[in-house]
Amino acid sequence: MNLESWIGRTESRDDVVTVAPIQALAATLDRDDPIPRPGDRLPLLWHWLYFLPLPRQSALGADGHERLGLFLPPVPLPRRLYAGGRIEVRHPLRVGEPVRRFSRIADVAEKAGRTGPLIFLKVRHEISNRTGLALVEEHDIVYRGLAGDAAGGANVRGAAPEDGGSPSFTREIVLDEVLLFRYSALTFNGYRIHYDRRYAIEVQGYRGLVVHAPLVATLLADLVRRHLPDADVASLSFRAHRPLFDGDRILLGGRLSEDGRAVKLSARESNGVSFEAEAVLTNA
Repeated sequence: MNLESWIGRTESRDDVVTVAPIQALAATLDRDDPIPRPGDRLPLLWHWLYFLPLPRQSALGADGHERLGLFLPPVPLPRRLYAGGRIEVRHPLRVGEPVRRFSRIADVAEKAGRTGPLIFLKVRHEISNRTGLALVEEHDIVYRGLAGDAAGGANVRGAAPEDGGSPSFTREIVLDEVLLFRYSALTFNGYRIHYDRRYAIEVQGYRGLVVHAPLVATLLADLVRRHLPDADVASLSFRAHRPLFDGDRILLGGRLSEDGRAVKLSARESNGVSFEAEAVLTNA
């Protein structure tokens, strides 16, 4: 199958930045935010509450996702991992406004891993509002087989790094089943590894329910917002090194650079850093 032929495939979705999903995510993140008003800024990464895929039940695959071969290529490997991404903020999205997302398959590449083939997929999204292009983001998705240790499944490029210094601010959180369920519901994510324990363990070979990488990225972006509320984020890059599972107790950490222009972020559990990110600030 020539997966490279899918490079350049596009789709477009329209939506409106409505209030209810914002309030629901604020509650999920244990925030006590005021009721959003028209014109308020949408927090960083909260645009993932919109442009949701709405496949009919008959269009779902055995894993609960929309069957591959529609927009995403029909990759013949069973494990799908959100490995990382990058987002550039041109200007903020705002509550009440109509928005459009234009998506493109930017790259598909096959590589050899330690336990078998890996297929890397890069998807580029451009999100616009009334004043033009607001956000540019890229998602890195990795597909792999069932062979090998699922606990290290996302770590396809070497060992996770050790944190280079003490964080400036932290937050400890337990990634429980209810948090995973609420985030799946908010993002209309039917992927069974996030809520179907039997499927996650017996079919996919994980040790528990897998925590959504976008949820971890959202928690890290929220950490910046909690401790640097007046900072504007110009860009955010993030990378998953190994999966997190329900019941894991993690330490979210942020370390401000000496010049105050960037924040190094990490999610650490008992085995070390599982997820890292960097936010570049325009002001702090």
